[in-house]
Amino acid sequence: MGQTHPSTPAQRAQWAAMLLAHPGEYGMVTQLSRELQVSRQTLYTWRDHAGQALVAAFTPALPPSTPVARTTARQILTVWMTHASDRGIQAAFAELLRQGLSLATITAVLHEAQQRAITWMQTHVPVSTRALALDEIYGHRRHGAYLNVVDVHSGAVWASEGPLAVDTESWTLVLWSLQDRGLRWDRAVMDAGAPMHAACQQVTPQVALQLDQWHLWQECAQVQARLDRVVAQQTPVVARQTARVAAGQRPKGRAAKTDLATQAATLAATQRVADGLRYLSTELHDLLAVVVVGADQLLAPAQRQEELETLLALWDELAATCPNGSRAEVQRLGRRIRTDLPALLAFVPHVAQVQQDLAGVLAPAHQALLGWAWLRRATLAWTRDDILAAIPADWRDAARVLLATWADAVRVSSAVERWHSILRPHLAVRRTLTTGMLALLAVWHNHRVYRRGVHKGQSPLHLSGMTDAPTDWLVALGYPPVEAVMPSPLRLAHAA
Repeated sequence: MGQTHPSTPAQRAQWAAMLLAHPGEYGMVTQLSRELQVSRQTLYTWRDHAGQALVAAFTPALPPSTPVARTTARQILTVWMTHASDRGIQAAFAELLRQGLSLATITAVLHEAQQRAITWMQTHVPVSTRALALDEIYGHRRHGAYLNVVDVHSGAVWASEGPLAVDTESWTLVLWSLQDRGLRWDRAVMDAGAPMHAACQQVTPQVALQLDQWHLWQECAQVQARLDRVVAQQTPVVARQTARVAAGQRPKGRAAKTDLATQAATLAATQRVADGLRYLSTELHDLLAVVVVGADQLLAPAQRQEELETLLALWDELAATCPNGSRAEVQRLGRRIRTDLPALLAFVPHVAQVQQDLAGVLAPAHQALLGWAWLRRATLAWTRDDILAAIPADWRDAARVLLATWADAVRVSSAVERWHSILRPHLAVRRTLTTGMLALLAVWHNHRVYRRGVHKGQSPLHLSGMTDAPTDWLVALGYPPVEAVMPSPLRLAHAA
């Protein structure tokens, strides 16, 4: 039987208040744990209890009111989901429905729905093993963020918590909560944030961590844009000054720090670096793809690594020829690529193993042909079924497995970015999102049916394997629609 800590309630209240007053302060929890001889988890529990008590103390009690009709509750929640504030909902009902609603009624409906949404989020997870995308989004205050975990392949939101300190402890608690709910995952993709990586290593050390490639491509594009901008700005200046000198005139403007010949040489060097960086970035993008097609076969991991090492050697040579103004930036980008390369290619071993296992039934040349079609499927407007229909029948079984493996590979965390695009308008309207609001938005998003595209008619839950999920998010929360009652013919005749 565990022993209670030898402290008074007043002392615990004082310590919890200290933790609440210094959220996210590095070393605070560790120092208190050593001084008080109490575990960190106990301190977190005291802090959470104190925070809940403070919120409860300052939350105004809802006045007693008559039950709200199901139709009205559905209408309130539907309008709320369109980024409307409580007063905006009140104004919409008054203008459109000529119906007066008190703020207390609206608050009561939203509060009950949020509690139902929290319960739904805690009790619904898919049975299959998933791939997760992790990221945080900040609100109008930078001391706390909203931590989000989204399904990579379906887009379903499995966790959205905040605002919390962006540290290892917060991410660890979020991942532990997912494990307690029964969610299983075998891959996780994220940016270079250290707290996320540390939490994943602590909670699921056996799970492969994939670094998001999109952030690298964005940085390459930014460096490329700055070089192109320098070339675009300096080219007409040097050309104009050269023409004046050729005409026997003095250069126009302030006295330059360097002569015209040096300026022209620097501009030419910058142009060569911009062109070289554009070429190397394109090659890098191709080598980081799921499929890399060689002369007559797909590149094996060792061959892919050799190509990347050659590219990085060329990158170093290019950086050495950069003018002083851009050399440090190009070198820094090259060092980042070299450092992040293993995590950027975390998907490769599994894909390569499947390709090797299928080599006996699907020749390397046939796999290369499929890879060529796969890389150009968007340009050709081909689906996976179109590719399978265009190949010989004896290829199809193995090709179906190979195409499914390529589609299942994870490289970017765009799924969580799409969820952020949904949160941003609500953050702009409400400034701060509570746990209930986040849960309500997640339930709405998870049940939302795609109206176009390859997943038309399906929701994120359906794509996650939860095929029995309703297509109406309000039905999932216990707000079924009221069936319209058709008047009887006798009543219609009487009315006539």
